[in-house]
Amino acid sequence: MASSSSDPDSTRRSQRPRWLRLAPFLIHPPALTPRQWHVLGLIAAASLFDRYDLALFSLALKHIQAGLHIAEGDLGMLGALVRLGAFPAVGLMLVADRLGRRRLLLATILGYTLLTGATAFAPDAETFVILQVGARVFITAELLLAAVVIAEEFGANVRGWGIGAVHALASGGYALAWGLFAFVDILPSGWRALYLVGLVPLALMTFFRRSLPETAPFASHQARQPSPTGYAAYLAPLGALLRAYPGRLVAVSALAFLCGFTESPALFFEPKYVQEVHHWRPWHLSLLGVSGGFVAIYGYTYAGWLGDRFGRKRVTLLCCGIAPLLIVAFYQAPGWLIAPLWVAMIFTLLGAQVSLATYSAELFPTSYRATATGIRSIMGTLGGVCGLAMEGLLYTTVGSHWSALSAGAGYVSHTRHCGLCFPRDEWSRAGRYRSRTLGAITQGGGKMGYTPTRQDGMHIPSLVLSQEPLLLPNATRLETEQPIERKRAATACE
Repeated sequence: MASSSSDPDSTRRSQRPRWLRLAPFLIHPPALTPRQWHVLGLIAAASLFDRYDLALFSLALKHIQAGLHIAEGDLGMLGALVRLGAFPAVGLMLVADRLGRRRLLLATILGYTLLTGATAFAPDAETFVILQVGARVFITAELLLAAVVIAEEFGANVRGWGIGAVHALASGGYALAWGLFAFVDILPSGWRALYLVGLVPLALMTFFRRSLPETAPFASHQARQPSPTGYAAYLAPLGALLRAYPGRLVAVSALAFLCGFTESPALFFEPKYVQEVHHWRPWHLSLLGVSGGFVAIYGYTYAGWLGDRFGRKRVTLLCCGIAPLLIVAFYQAPGWLIAPLWVAMIFTLLGAQVSLATYSAELFPTSYRATATGIRSIMGTLGGVCGLAMEGLLYTTVGSHWSALSAGAGYVSHTRHCGLCFPRDEWSRAGRYRSRTLGAITQGGGKMGYTPTRQDGMHIPSLVLSQEPLLLPNATRLETEQPIERKRAATACE
């Protein structure tokens, strides 16, 4: 009789959406609640077209260069300037910690859609850069908020899988860009027509506005906090973050900088490299992007799944350590190795993105999780800008983009030992925190012995299914991340 009481919940968790059959790359799908599947699908759909815009810039670089008469030596600086759009995104993340994830997600979708469509009408390189910088502000904020929403809605035992899944589903935007790029030479307006496709999300805005919920942890946090008054209130999460977790923030930011330093230049010049050095045609690139990219996006879900089982830090450092070596190999390999090396490189880079996003989300509480994510993004963008600028400087010395890229990636590969000082994620092979809330993990301070109590405002229910502890659907709604002053006072009393 006791088992019958858990049957309704077990049945609800076993029901999976129909669209999951179209995503075979989502390996080992866990038993999620209907709300979690709903949120996952909405966030993935919202993220699809920002990936389209990101892919289009590098794919059509050669055509944009010819159409806007951009000098060869200015390409690296052009990419660096566009990536500067990620810096203002931290301001939107500060607002998300005060006004909510839902409002900002809707604003970012509208912003990047309008600016992507407007890029099709850019008359010169200066206008193109301005529009793409603006689009990058909203794209970056949307990507970061997507990871924050999944981190707050999913339990610890499936959080890595969830963040990997939303990134993998959103990669359909890359596939769309690669597929349409095959027709760039026959479309009436060439690359401009491809940017007009980015206006499609405007038709979905009403649906997103009705269907997208606020995350349960933020709704609970907002109910306990007074409404923000004045501009200073929006900066409060930044000050609290710097006082509470400076070491964690520096460590995560350093890793994000190194990843951006190698990843951004490598992906920016990759289409140009295969077209000029190996004489690939646009349809060759499309074939590689659709077929090889389908294999590569398994890196998202594999990295998330492995992180759920063996720890975020281990998987993050593994992916970040292998990626620079694969970049060097890709830009120095003979033609017959280009395709398999490209798949391996993208697989590893995608895995690094997911594992780092999950790792950093669990290091900071709800009250300034979005702010910390924004700062991590800024450092990653700064690394990308520095990497592109360094590539431009090295190009003037060595006379080859490909040698310059290999030199930069090779240098970063020697800095992998700095990962030893990164914060320890709360994990053991036995999965000790699988039934803990996100608030419990962040308050643990990296100590495996920490156990939240009723006095801390914590309630951590667990449900045993198949002899494995599982977080209840509403467990994250009950978390309470107490103010820094209370935590310090409690520590002093102990």
